[in-house]
Amino acid sequence: MQELTHYINGAHVKGTSGRFTDVYNPATGEVQAKVPLASADELAHAVECAAKAQPAWAAVNPQRRARVMMKFVSLLNRDMDKLAEALSREHGKTLPDAAGDVQRGLEVVEYCIGAPQMLKGEFTDSAGPGIDMYSMKQALGVTAGITPFNFPAMIPMWMFAPAIVCGNAFILKPSERDPSVPLMLAELMEEAGLPKGILQVVNGDKEAVDAILDHEVIQSVGFVGSTPIAEYIYGRGCANGKRVQCFGGAKNHMIIMPDADMDQAADALIGAGYGAAGERCMAISVAVPVGEQTADRLIEKLVPRIEKLKVGPYTGGNDVDYGPVVTAAAKQNILGLIETGIAQGAELVVDGRDFALQGYEDGFFVGPHLFDRVTPDMDIYKKEIFGPVLSCVRAQSYEEAIGLAMDHEYGNGTAIFTRDGDAARDFANRINIGMVGINVPIPVPLAYHTFGGWKKSAFGDLNQHGPDAFKFYTRTKTVTSRWPSGIKEGGEFNFKPME
Repeated sequence: MQELTHYINGAHVKGTSGRFTDVYNPATGEVQAKVPLASADELAHAVECAAKAQPAWAAVNPQRRARVMMKFVSLLNRDMDKLAEALSREHGKTLPDAAGDVQRGLEVVEYCIGAPQMLKGEFTDSAGPGIDMYSMKQALGVTAGITPFNFPAMIPMWMFAPAIVCGNAFILKPSERDPSVPLMLAELMEEAGLPKGILQVVNGDKEAVDAILDHEVIQSVGFVGSTPIAEYIYGRGCANGKRVQCFGGAKNHMIIMPDADMDQAADALIGAGYGAAGERCMAISVAVPVGEQTADRLIEKLVPRIEKLKVGPYTGGNDVDYGPVVTAAAKQNILGLIETGIAQGAELVVDGRDFALQGYEDGFFVGPHLFDRVTPDMDIYKKEIFGPVLSCVRAQSYEEAIGLAMDHEYGNGTAIFTRDGDAARDFANRINIGMVGINVPIPVPLAYHTFGGWKKSAFGDLNQHGPDAFKFYTRTKTVTSRWPSGIKEGGEFNFKPME
């Protein structure tokens, strides 16, 4: 059995805590590797190495730091298939979806190539008599990120790429469920020219997380995961004086107006609701058709599409629609919520509870499910299921539909499908949710905008990637300068070469 490592100071390092956890192949249910869980001392060693390496890296000019990102992009493209296969093997998502995971991270790295522009300060000439003022954006020092299992390539790159190009060192604590790709990314960063010690990968569980939150050298912490853990990390990190951004759970609504193209809306719901087995914080898990007739038409379109979904392992070919969920515990949680939905009165229109795949009986596969006539008091509406389960909540009016999304405690993403520009404009302006799609089911912004939800989906005042990332990973220093006047030197007639 493969024993994975940490990646510290440019080398793979075996764990010394004596604690490990299993890494599964979700398609077969078999243990394929074990990953070490770091102690606080191991985390402290990684921070010490990072702190020693960071000042020299911060002194490298932004253009040269950006060139490392340029090379890293080239290496990501070179190894795309290799990264996607490793990701699929541990996470379970299909190969095209895994490649998309890498690609969306790569796009943020491409944005970071513009660091020289993003890191420019400001200058005021003659702010007073003989006085000039200017500002500088400087690195924080050692930073850290705690990333989830569902995007083991994309979210680490969303964090470490801007942090590093700003001149920081970065400690990455990836999910222990699929840690191989983060280790591979660290290798590629150093192949791209990153000095040793600037990107450290420390595998672990709560002990490592708490060590990150409590370590006085670490200046900032980023997190993506569930809302209860986001609240914990945000509270403890801020109490320790760190800059913290945390992104939590979601319950994303898609409103379908009576004038919507129903085939387009149904196709969008299939991809957004069941892609990656629903294990996306931007998945659409609630469909809100407006009016009984709209709801009936939508259900009629959805059922045959859902029944045709092909569920299987990533090795099953490019026509596989989605794979297994990540662990047996995740599967049991999803099935438990489905039973709760039935008990609380929701109508199970498509029942995937008996789904079985020959040859993969021990895998963590969950068949697709569709609930109709779900109400806001039901657990399947209130909780994030994080599985291939779509709930239909019938609204009698546009105002009722928008109220459902606005009243939910989560505010990550939402969408409306309509041909009415006025309704779409009103929806975009009024909705209290961070990312909005108009006839777009998963409104994840491109790298040069920012990603972030509202309400209990996000904690902190800055979003991920885009311009906010450069604000989060730098401090602004303002200098007021005055030089005493005196006798000026005479002219020089020789061209003095730049040193």
